[in-house]
Amino acid sequence: MALAFSVALASDHSPLQDFCVGDKNSPGNKVLVNGMVCKDPKLVQANDFFFSGLHMAGNTSNAVGSKVTPVNVAQIAGLNTLGISLARIDFAPFGVNPPHTHPRASEILTVLEGSLHVGFVTSNPENRLISKLLHKGDVFVFPEGLVHFQKNIGYGNAVALAALSSQNPGVITIANAVFGSKPDISSDILAKAFQLDKNTIYQIQSKF
Repeated sequence: MALAFSVALASDHSPLQDFCVGDKNSPGNKVLVNGMVCKDPKLVQANDFFFSGLHMAGNTSNAVGSKVTPVNVAQIAGLNTLGISLARIDFAPFGVNPPHTHPRASEILTVLEGSLHVGFVTSNPENRLISKLLHKGDVFVFPEGLVHFQKNIGYGNAVALAALSSQNPGVITIANAVFGSKPDISSDILAKAFQLDKNTIYQIQSKF
């Protein structure tokens, strides 16, 4: 009986209806619990489950040389309550998807074009880097909440498709969060945390 109970706790969620298309036009005074208010099922259309555009390359002309095109509940209202989403990631030559986390999702990445160096870091106190060189057709998994990254190691463009176990996985890019918060995290705190002097902290913060 105890075994059956533990298995039940580990199972996926069970929707209580066929779907719950997010109603983006619902009044803003409603309390939302883990998703959007459901649209009236009689008003649901095919376009509530549709997105077009993943065939188009993202613009990678930025400081990190990558572009993430998300397809989550913000783009497809029909994903509401379903616990899945995906994203296309484009990389310029030697471009990086910087270290980041998804607080609400695990990720499974498939390389469509090019070669990527990918990895994630285990939690404290080990902080062990687990990394792999991936080529076209290879798949790699990033566990929920762990810091991870991808880098294009080739002279040509690279493309990957990521599937995530949440309709709204969220993303926390480490450098942006630490050095680009609004208002700034105190330079005293960051100087001690990174074992740097305050002037260096100010210089880094100015980039974000």
